[in-house]
Amino acid sequence: MKGVVCFSKKGELNPRYVGPYEIVETVGLVAYRLNLPTEMQGIHNVFHLSTLKKSFGEKRLVVMKSNGIQLQPNLSYTEWPVQIMDHKEQELRNRNIPLVKVLWNNSEFKEATWKWEDIMRSKYPHLFVA
Repeated sequence: MKGVVCFSKKGELNPRYVGPYEIVETVGLVAYRLNLPTEMQGIHNVFHLSTLKKSFGEKRLVVMKSNGIQLQPNLSYTEWPVQIMDHKEQELRNRNIPLVKVLWNNSEFKEATWKWEDIMRSKYPHLFVA
């Protein structure tokens, strides 16, 4: 344990969770720069997403850029299908299941997923009009 900084908590065995601290910016895809106090100036202020934990203590939230996604107050969003890209049938032992490949509106990388055709046809009939 020589040279390990224990975040100025004497006797703390697990220095994993300290804070909460404000997220200043996003660095890369999975790293965040935090606004640390002056007593923690010897600690690097960029942390990987896996080392951070959601804080439930403060009511103030810091929301990062949303890439055009409309967030609700509970930080969720609604996703709807844009178009049907492909059709196929999944063969099981004793039956075939018709599937459709659906392109969703808020996918950053134009992500498409395979869904059951009958469920998609009942929820979104406008996508199947030829």
